[in-house]
Amino acid sequence: MSNSTQYLSRVIDALEPVIQVNTQSDYHVPRLWTEDVAGAKAVNPARYYHDILSGIAMEPKQPLSCAGAGPDQWTRHAVIYNIFTRLTTAFDHNADTCIGSTALDCGFRETGTFLKSIAILPYIKRLGANTVYLLPVTAPGQYRKKGSLGSPYAVKNPYKLDPLLQEPALGLDPETELKAFIEAAHHTGIRVVMEFVFRTAAADSDWIAEHPDWFYWKHEHAEVSPAASGPPHFDSEALNRIYEQVDKHDFHALPAPGREYREQFCDPPEKATVTAEGAFQGTDREGNRCRIASAFSDWPPDDTQPLWTDVTYLRLHTHREFNYIAYNTIRMYDEALDNPDTVNTELWEKLTGIIPFYQNSFGIDGAMIDMGHALPPALKSSIVARARSGKPDFAFWDENFDPSPSIKKEGFNAVFGSLPFVIQDPIYIRGLLNFLNKTGVAVPFFATGENHNTPRVCFRMPEKEAGRNRSRFIFTLGAMLPAVSFIHSGMELCEWHPVNLGLNFTEDDRKAFPPERLPLFNASAYDWSGTNNLLPLNSFIRKVLVIRERYHDIICNGSKGSLVLPFVSAPEVLAVMRKGTSCNLLFIGNSDCENHAEATLEFGSEKKELKDLITATDRQIVNHRLELKLEPGECLIFEIPS
Repeated sequence: MSNSTQYLSRVIDALEPVIQVNTQSDYHVPRLWTEDVAGAKAVNPARYYHDILSGIAMEPKQPLSCAGAGPDQWTRHAVIYNIFTRLTTAFDHNADTCIGSTALDCGFRETGTFLKSIAILPYIKRLGANTVYLLPVTAPGQYRKKGSLGSPYAVKNPYKLDPLLQEPALGLDPETELKAFIEAAHHTGIRVVMEFVFRTAAADSDWIAEHPDWFYWKHEHAEVSPAASGPPHFDSEALNRIYEQVDKHDFHALPAPGREYREQFCDPPEKATVTAEGAFQGTDREGNRCRIASAFSDWPPDDTQPLWTDVTYLRLHTHREFNYIAYNTIRMYDEALDNPDTVNTELWEKLTGIIPFYQNSFGIDGAMIDMGHALPPALKSSIVARARSGKPDFAFWDENFDPSPSIKKEGFNAVFGSLPFVIQDPIYIRGLLNFLNKTGVAVPFFATGENHNTPRVCFRMPEKEAGRNRSRFIFTLGAMLPAVSFIHSGMELCEWHPVNLGLNFTEDDRKAFPPERLPLFNASAYDWSGTNNLLPLNSFIRKVLVIRERYHDIICNGSKGSLVLPFVSAPEVLAVMRKGTSCNLLFIGNSDCENHAEATLEFGSEKKELKDLITATDRQIVNHRLELKLEPGECLIFEIPS
């Protein structure tokens, strides 16, 4: 085996002695990981993983897509498979109907691990993906943790990995197993992008004891309970002013919270210690006890999301007039902070070193910035510049909903975008697409109807088949847009259970899915073996991705006027024309996932035969009209002469 797989070889070597110890075959794995069929099979776990990893290592090294072409180019050609390591490869290996958080007797975990993530790389490749995007893999904080395992966004130390992601049977540390995963991905021709959290830290962060000045502190009496840790209240006049100023990009003298709220906060103590319950406390200048301030969703300023009791905001500026948490994602842009003297310099230096650490230690190919909209522009540009120094191919993606030219100027190659927030209604979809046609798409967005913070596409779908139809419609539509194809793991299995309740959820949803029921915070698994009593969408996804790659230059053209919505007689049927030089591409889809639809489109040609690229079936234009009868969620793609 080559030097390019030295860590993969170490994992393979570590599996060999375990094969002899674990001779029983009572460890179950999904058949879908290695075959295109549902169900599960019993295997010797060490032998199973050894054979898959050895097969990867023995195959010739595959080239990365658009190698050397720069991050803009390879991002536009990316087909992303989004992995939450702890969840994506979790499975009921001992078939006892529950997912344990501790290792089984054989030494292998039921929760997802780096080893199992290596094992599904061939599956991801067969699906058509060429890029893996990992949600945070650092160790979560434990104080006031959500669920039984805590949140991956409650980062205890951004330089240390979560030990739960390694397999005890191997006797290797998680760093070695992550290196092996990235090596194996690169060997398979798959890039790896990791998500990083720069705005918040765990409420019991390792940094608090060493640098209490990097955090916000409250008088102890103000932190008696989580309920007292909420956001400030603004009256309607202040809220209107905030919204009006932000809409105008006027960041001069934005309204501050009331005095009573601001006086809950105090200057950081010189020293911080840990209490019996795991909280950090200190003593302020007046000799009074103080504690780390809990966080909350701070934009918009009247957001109603539940409190983020397990995390705290990093204190990025030292300006005493801003020594509190409010709507910091906007207030940090206040003109008063546009001054190098207010920068918390040592903290900024530590933050800008995180991505280079993962570049040099693990060889990652790109970074997704969590809450990128909540970082000061100067810090954001420093993070990008330092990570790109000597690595011009390194990609940056932003958790931003607006694919505007300003994001491109900041050095970002893609944004999350707003597609998941309009995808449930064809009227809103048309509104977004018409807007993008007028403005152009400067930076590609993620072509997805879901991620870990939004409702699953199949959420609120009482009929499972309707959910599958909805997934098929959204994926095909997204694949025809100037966007980046994005598969949130589990989407291909028609998973419906939300991973987290972040955006677009109701109060009833929050009551039905408390933190104890959410996979972001607890041991949980997808329905890999039963695939929710439906055929997985794998083969359909592969077909659509092949078409997308064949017409990539047309589809990924984000210039103004390249995305046209022809008139369709039925409101539930959506048509999108992608204009090219030699030919055009026409998407037609039935957004109604429970009912058939009949629709007519007008054409300049009096008579013509069109071939659907998905099914290879013919459709006829007669008397300038294409009359269609579409199944629920059915999609068609035609090549049309320019």
